[in-house]
Amino acid sequence: MQHRSRLWAALTIAGTISLASCADPGAVAPVPAPSGASASEVATADDAPPDSAELFVYPSDGPGPDETSGSEVGSDDGTMAAQSVAAAAAPAPRIRVGVIQVATRVTLGSAAGYTVRDKGTNLVLFSGTDGGAVTVSLLQVATSHFRLQVMCGSTSAVATRKAAAEALGHATLTEFVAGSNCTRLFLGEFAPPPANTFAARTTYRNTLIQQGLAGTDSFWRVVTLPGGVVYRVERGAEAKTSVNPVVLQSSDGIVTIGGVDGATTIPTRRYRGVAEARQSQAALAGINELPLEEYLYGVVPRELGPVAYPELEAQKAQAVAARTYGLEGIRTNKRGSDGYHLRATTDDQVYGGYADEHPVSSAAVDATAGVVATFEGRLISALFSSTSGGHTSDNEEAFAAAPAAYLRGVPDAERGEALAHVPTLEVFRAHANPASLRAAREGDFESDWARYHRWTFEWTMAEMSAVISAYARQPVGRVLAVNVLERGPSGRVLRIEYVTEAGTFTDTRDRIRSSLRYINASGTPANLLSTLFFVEPLRDPATKEPTGYRVYGGGFGHGVGLSQTGAVGMAQKGHTFEQILRHYYRGIAVAAEY
Repeated sequence: MQHRSRLWAALTIAGTISLASCADPGAVAPVPAPSGASASEVATADDAPPDSAELFVYPSDGPGPDETSGSEVGSDDGTMAAQSVAAAAAPAPRIRVGVIQVATRVTLGSAAGYTVRDKGTNLVLFSGTDGGAVTVSLLQVATSHFRLQVMCGSTSAVATRKAAAEALGHATLTEFVAGSNCTRLFLGEFAPPPANTFAARTTYRNTLIQQGLAGTDSFWRVVTLPGGVVYRVERGAEAKTSVNPVVLQSSDGIVTIGGVDGATTIPTRRYRGVAEARQSQAALAGINELPLEEYLYGVVPRELGPVAYPELEAQKAQAVAARTYGLEGIRTNKRGSDGYHLRATTDDQVYGGYADEHPVSSAAVDATAGVVATFEGRLISALFSSTSGGHTSDNEEAFAAAPAAYLRGVPDAERGEALAHVPTLEVFRAHANPASLRAAREGDFESDWARYHRWTFEWTMAEMSAVISAYARQPVGRVLAVNVLERGPSGRVLRIEYVTEAGTFTDTRDRIRSSLRYINASGTPANLLSTLFFVEPLRDPATKEPTGYRVYGGGFGHGVGLSQTGAVGMAQKGHTFEQILRHYYRGIAVAAEY
């Protein structure tokens, strides 16, 4: 290793994100080098003279695992969190939405004037008057410091002195040297050249000697720890760096965010508010921050299409449910470990941004501004799904959770018939024209959910074998039987078993939809629409052996809480949005929160 007095910084490109509009001056500290860390790999010059050797320490600890989530609105494993309305949010709360959760490169821009800033210092990095874009790359930086090597000894001896040093408030770092079969102990942390810390380091070393923590043979090394992050901001051929997340604000209040994750292009979309690029877990996230009410302009039309379902009272009910869910996400900081409140997907609520806004939906948001649903003074978990199939579900039918008093199953009022009692196979068989899932195409469900009030599908034996093999993660051979073991009060399947030549496999509640998958018109396996179904074998007339299976089902979604097409049906019958909400969320209050 070459000896030199200047700071050596190792930059490793870890990912890229580009941004388009946000100027939140809140400080975000750079990721520090770990203190008290134990290194796992080292490159050093053991025989280098004091004050000249550089030691590169690579700690073994890394970012935590990515957070997992369900696949549908409000499906966060059934936890019915409730937040006290008394803990009031500030008027007109702002929400941070992860519009891109994971990316290697994100493109954000503005069609108007814009300013790009370092979020921590508010320093202007770039600006423009007539549109443009920047790309923010995430770099990993090796941070270097002078540290005093006080010993290289046995594990127990080092542990004893390390504990004594930490008890006196000293920064510590250890590193095992395989060639010498000993562990180095470093104390202190001072900036390396070109900073002039000689006097301070001399005083510090003398203090350690007086405390019995260092000997007169102790000496200083420059130790380099990778792990800090730097954001590289590029506009064309220009490039600047920031140790803080980068925000971009547009003069017209509209930004664009898109990008790339590996070889996959992430479409560019327009959003109100501001945009931010920041490290999220082990990657980069593109974040849109804006007022909660403006966020709802982009949520409501994606959750209840105003063209297919223009009934204003139903749209208002959807707006209140979405606002309640969003405000709960803000107060609980639901996705805080990712750097934002909610995702823009069915993991939380679908948020399409500015281009998806519609006058009908926006009018519903404005007409209910600040209104939320509460139960016993606390925000409810405002779960909703598209089509119940005639009867909604108790929350514990879908999720492994304690019963929530306001999430009880009720007869629906959607365009199909309501179910006053648990349905039977004969009821489903008697339906005049159930939709065939075999003919279903991408986008069908968004355009007209009511078509899937009743549906059916048939698997060949080969298809069923492939579906259950994928679930079991092993070849299962023929599927000999599919048995429903338990149903909930609404008739939804709570437990199911698949009896195969390789053994019996079981699944429960709403997860059944991802184990018993159907094959759509593209030949792609897709999650079953709901757990409100009956399944029966198809048999060879001569041998009576099963040759496949047929399912009769109803509804689309987990069925808990508000039924969106049911809300439309109630609105068509003259019910107000308050009446709709109180029908699906039992015993709630509906009132303005801000």
